[in-house]
Amino acid sequence: MVKEIAHSLREYKRQSIATPVLVCFEVLLECLIPYVIALLVNRIQQGCELDVILKYGAVLVAMAAASLVFGVCSGAACAAASSGLAKNLRKDMFYKIQSYSFQNIDKYNVSSLITRMTTDVTNVQTAYMLLIRLVIRSPLMLIFSFIMAFVMGGSLAWVFVAVVPVLAIGLTIIVLKTIPLFRKAFRKYDKLNSSIQENVKAAREVKSYVREDYEMKKFGAASHELRSYFQKAERILALNQPIMQFCLYVVMCVVLSFGSYLVISSTGSDLNIGELSSILTYGFMMLNSLMMLSMAFTMIAMAGESGRRIVEVLTEESTLENPANPVTEVKDGSIDFDGVNFKYSAAAERNALSDINLHIKSGETIGIIGGTGSSKSTLVQLISRLYDVTEGSVKVGGIDVREYDMEVLRNSVAMVLQKNVLFSGTIKENLRWGDADATDDEIKEACRLACADEFIERFPDKYDTYIDQGGANVSGGQKQRLCIARALLKRPKILILDDSTSAVDTHTDAKIRKAMREYIPQTTKIIIAQRTASVEDADRIIVMDGGRIDDIGTHAELIKRNAIYREVYTSQNKEGHDLED
Repeated sequence: MVKEIAHSLREYKRQSIATPVLVCFEVLLECLIPYVIALLVNRIQQGCELDVILKYGAVLVAMAAASLVFGVCSGAACAAASSGLAKNLRKDMFYKIQSYSFQNIDKYNVSSLITRMTTDVTNVQTAYMLLIRLVIRSPLMLIFSFIMAFVMGGSLAWVFVAVVPVLAIGLTIIVLKTIPLFRKAFRKYDKLNSSIQENVKAAREVKSYVREDYEMKKFGAASHELRSYFQKAERILALNQPIMQFCLYVVMCVVLSFGSYLVISSTGSDLNIGELSSILTYGFMMLNSLMMLSMAFTMIAMAGESGRRIVEVLTEESTLENPANPVTEVKDGSIDFDGVNFKYSAAAERNALSDINLHIKSGETIGIIGGTGSSKSTLVQLISRLYDVTEGSVKVGGIDVREYDMEVLRNSVAMVLQKNVLFSGTIKENLRWGDADATDDEIKEACRLACADEFIERFPDKYDTYIDQGGANVSGGQKQRLCIARALLKRPKILILDDSTSAVDTHTDAKIRKAMREYIPQTTKIIIAQRTASVEDADRIIVMDGGRIDDIGTHAELIKRNAIYREVYTSQNKEGHDLED
């Protein structure tokens, strides 16, 4: 895990190395200051002149100033390294997610990925900041303070050695007890964010069904669970301070009692006042270092679970990979399914598609119709290799899709999915997803063909109208037409419309289909629809049922021989006049 996260340091390695080096100098100077003060106290006790005091004072000021400079520089380097690591981690995770196949994405819900890129990365950033500064500083401070305490106090310094195991055992127990609680808490973060995301995304439905109270209770339950785990962890962590304070006061009492006794009984020969004061100072420094170290390890322990979750995303390998020598040109829009079986995961009990044998000529218009759950969308997702077949093969232009460069293949296949998505930005910016170099005239032509120009022209800013996130400020039908226009701009070899005209009226639907026949006659067009009217004029219509092809034929042929198609048609056309033909 550490090795994988360390890969994201890259250009911030220099700051990561500089921080502990600067901290070393800072700690060394801080540990020498009490020693110099002890020397000054002894000189004052011996009755030194003012110039001696001023000389020592100048040395102390210089040491303090140098320590401050090293501290500021180490803090700046630490901030740059930790924030740089966080930036790179988010970037690496985002880039990795872009390479995921649909099968990979299915493993994670959106809220979990968002939590990993925000909360988990922030935890790792904080832990790394503590690691390269505080976790270096505290042990160094502890070691230097021990050494100086023995130099100044001799055998009296053994009291510090005696108390360290007590603290170490107590702090270790605290860390071990809190790690499992933090691990569980981060899983609850996902649940909480999922509740928020679902509620905001479905705000209209929540209000339409007056389910605000239910959603608030659900959110409250998730929030309560998260609070309970953090509360348990904080209760254990709260023991950290009392343990430290207890050990601190015990040590101070012992040092003061025996130290004072030695100063008085030996009249300063075994231990003098300056040395006693420095031992007390080193004692505070040692125990404070242990306290800081315990806090750092607690944060690092908490970040350990965050790091594991981040690495899980970074090491996830896409189930789809480009071949060693990919084909870089799609010859035409012909499509062949040969003995295709498909299931979404190896653990799935049954196939989503079974025994699919289908051959589509380039330039054909194919309609696909079937009931909910008949795997219509699954079928077309195999064409652009959003998933790989479990058995058999899918060919485009006579070549297995697994032999193509994926970018080349997907640029040749335009899909208007069932769930239409627009991105934040202007209408032009959204349409140029289809062709980044499209001219204004080409954009307007595509919108005319998709019947989108009629509503765009009514907007005050026309094609520069800003689209809110998810297309919230346009209707469902308008969103569909914009997505169709975007697909047309690609001038693809294969165009797939997955129930993408369901929100437009039949007249507009007919106009769009007519425009596509005239605008891209050589493009293979696959239209998935619930309405038979949307596929009546297709060259052939595929009837899907239970993940299988039930029948293939023209509208007239299917009306006569296919019960499923006839039932759908008659339910939508009560008169059923075509049945008499």
